[in-house]
Amino acid sequence: MKNILDLEQKMCEPSVSLIRDLSLLDGDIMILGVGGKMGPTLAKLAKNAVNASQNPKRIYAVSRFSKGSLQSELEGCGVETIAADLMDDQQLKELPDVKNIIYMVGHKFGTTGNEHFTWAMNAYLPGRVAERFKNSRIVSFSTGNVYPLSPIVNGGVSEEHPTGPIGEYAQSCLGRERVFTYFSHKYNIPQLHFRLNYAIDLRYGVLLEIAKAVKEGKPVDVTMGHANVIWQGDANEMAIRSLLYCSSPPETLNVTGPETMSIRWAAERFGELLNTKPYIIGKEQDTALLSNASKAHKLFGYPSVTIREMIEWTAEWIENDGEVINKPTHFQEREGKF
Repeated sequence: MKNILDLEQKMCEPSVSLIRDLSLLDGDIMILGVGGKMGPTLAKLAKNAVNASQNPKRIYAVSRFSKGSLQSELEGCGVETIAADLMDDQQLKELPDVKNIIYMVGHKFGTTGNEHFTWAMNAYLPGRVAERFKNSRIVSFSTGNVYPLSPIVNGGVSEEHPTGPIGEYAQSCLGRERVFTYFSHKYNIPQLHFRLNYAIDLRYGVLLEIAKAVKEGKPVDVTMGHANVIWQGDANEMAIRSLLYCSSPPETLNVTGPETMSIRWAAERFGELLNTKPYIIGKEQDTALLSNASKAHKLFGYPSVTIREMIEWTAEWIENDGEVINKPTHFQEREGKF
C-alpha cells in the first residue's frame, strides 16, 4: 500500500461474511458521527458490502461536515450524507427514521479542563439519541477504557469482568453505556455496546506511534508495557455485523486482536524493519489496559489482518512517507487523563 487510495481500498473491501450478514439484516443503516478516524471507512465498507449483497439498502452518514471534503467524498461513493449537529434537538428530530443505527459520536482528547463537554457528548447525548431512535437497533461504540488496568498474566479482561474506569473520559464512556442501557430497558431497544481498543490504520494508531519513535530515534516508553490492536478494517466489519447481535438488555462485546502485544517486542520488530535500534525507556509494569475479545472472535472469527502484517505495512508506510493523522492514542496513559 503506497498511498491513501490503496489503503482505503484494502480497508473497505467487504468479506463474504459481511456481505452475507448484511443480506440477512432488515432495514437501512445510519452512521451517527461519521467524521472521526474510523467513520469514513466504515461508511464506505458498508456501502461496498450493500452493493455486493442481494438485499440492497441505503447507507446514511451523519456529521456536522463543517470542514474538509468528506461529505462530497462519501457522496461520491454512494453514501447519503446529512449535515447535522446532533446536540441540536431540532436537527436530531429531523433525521430520517432508520432501522439500524451505528453510533460513533464521542469526545476524548481535550477532556482535561473541559470535562463538562465530554460528559455532555458521551453521556447526555446518547439519551437524546435513544429517545429519537427508540424503534431502531443501536450499535454504540464504546472503549476498553471502561475496564481497570489488569495484570498482564491474565491476558486481558473479558466482558464478565467488572468495569472500573480510570479518569473522567473513561467514566463518561461508561456513562454512555449506562444511559443507552436505561433506554434499552425502557423501550426494549435492541442494542450492543462495542468496546474497542485499539483500532489502527496506517495513518494513526499504536503501531504508527511506536514506528515513528523508532524511526526518529525518540524514546519508546514501555511503562505501559502491553496493548491490544486490531486492523481498522476488521473492527469496522465487526461493528456492522454486530447489528445482527443487538438485544435488550444490551449485548456487550470487547473488540480487539487476539494478542497481548508487548510494546518492547513491537519496537524491536520495527527496529529490524527500519534498520535502526529502538531507544527503549522505562520498565514494564505488571498491569496494563487489556481486553479479551474471544467472545467477538467466536461470533465473527479472528481478524483477517495479523499483527505481523500490520507491523510490516506500518513500517513500509513510514519508509514511503505516507500521510499520517496527527491524533495520538495516548495508549501509554495510566491515570486516565486525556
